[in-house]
Amino acid sequence: MKRVLGRKQTSNNEKWLEVFKHIDELVTKEELDIAVATAVQKLKKATDGKDVAFAWSGGKDSIVLSKICELAGINRSMFAYTDLEYPAFLDWCLQNKPDGCDTIHIPLNLEWLAKHEDMIFPKGKNLNRWYQIVQRAAFTKYFFDNKLDLIIVGHRKADGNIVGPDGTLRKGSGEIRYSPLADWSHELVLAFIHYYNIELPPIYGWKNGFRRGTHPWPSRMYTGSVENGWKEVYDIDPSIVQKAAKKIESASHFLEERG
Repeated sequence: MKRVLGRKQTSNNEKWLEVFKHIDELVTKEELDIAVATAVQKLKKATDGKDVAFAWSGGKDSIVLSKICELAGINRSMFAYTDLEYPAFLDWCLQNKPDGCDTIHIPLNLEWLAKHEDMIFPKGKNLNRWYQIVQRAAFTKYFFDNKLDLIIVGHRKADGNIVGPDGTLRKGSGEIRYSPLADWSHELVLAFIHYYNIELPPIYGWKNGFRRGTHPWPSRMYTGSVENGWKEVYDIDPSIVQKAAKKIESASHFLEERG
């Protein structure tokens, strides 16, 4: 197996597309089968006799995770979403989420965003805050509400995620997260999608889709400026900006300048 991709945050999207196009030249089906068997074995061992569920986001890692969990006999899952999702992406997720997946609605909407304009196309700590108030908060809520022994997540070291020893991350609150894909490379994830012929959500076909990954639209990364952020979102779905303009001045200003 050959590794040619770096962290998605610093990799060129065109490189991702090129690697995906030729992934069978980098990872053989036999190499993937070994990685899958190892992940399934570790997952079974880590979850034996425990109440568990996996987190599904609709992103490429969670899609692979759901298949690994299925192979390990784990079918309980959760999906969290806000009112600030790309409509096409949310529709895809609701139509393609795992069978029996529990949905968690997080009450973040345009009214909330208008009061927290520093969270629009943020940098630094505010970008990390999105992960805290959406994904990680949802993990924690589901874990404790359902009295789980651990929650399974698709976090990988290759993305710079903290996964803990052997993929087990123990929080001070008592929450335990387990990452069976912790050591998987980007190439292995893409190979799984290729060899298993898995459908990806529309977000990966949009500008910088692999680099941006899944996200509520206001948390879109690396736009360079708020104005350019509105432009990128407008190019994906004009209706998002048109609705935002009724409550957020920078969106209204963008539309005025656009003419």
